[in-house]
Amino acid sequence: MIIRTPAPGDLPVLRAIERAAGEPFRGLGMARIADDEPPSLAELTRYRQTGRALAAYEAAGGAEGEAGRPVGYLLWDPVDGCLHIEQVSVHPAHAHHGIGRALIERAGRADPAAGLTLTTYAEVPWNAPYYTRIGFRVLADADLSPGLRAIRAHEAALGLDRWPRVCMWRPPIGPAR
Repeated sequence: MIIRTPAPGDLPVLRAIERAAGEPFRGLGMARIADDEPPSLAELTRYRQTGRALAAYEAAGGAEGEAGRPVGYLLWDPVDGCLHIEQVSVHPAHAHHGIGRALIERAGRADPAAGLTLTTYAEVPWNAPYYTRIGFRVLADADLSPGLRAIRAHEAALGLDRWPRVCMWRPPIGPAR
């Protein structure tokens, strides 16, 4: 697997990955989440241009280091001294191969002295329980930074609180190098 900044031509593929990754929510009675529109090409371009987008590629069969099509991606924002994972999605055909975890680890290296945060569904098996297994912990409401409070308020305004959601944090991987 190759993880790097996505090429401009791969941004439509990231939108397709997001749509495919949303489909399993339908089986949990969360059709609204499955039907949610992925980030626009303009949003993806902004993340790419600011260096806050990563894509995971299958290695192509040709030259060493040559990337095939993207199979997952991650977007992050700086929020109150942490790297906030705005979105991480892996195509279901490539799930359970450590791709999401590899993307998260790589994002964490963008600023090794910063912790990672995210918001997610508390009861969806591939959401909060998964993040707990890879080192995140649920933050109590009293522990939310102003930026995380604003993110949660925005999510609530979008109706995402119809299902239980939590903020999670993972400590920094180490001092900046």
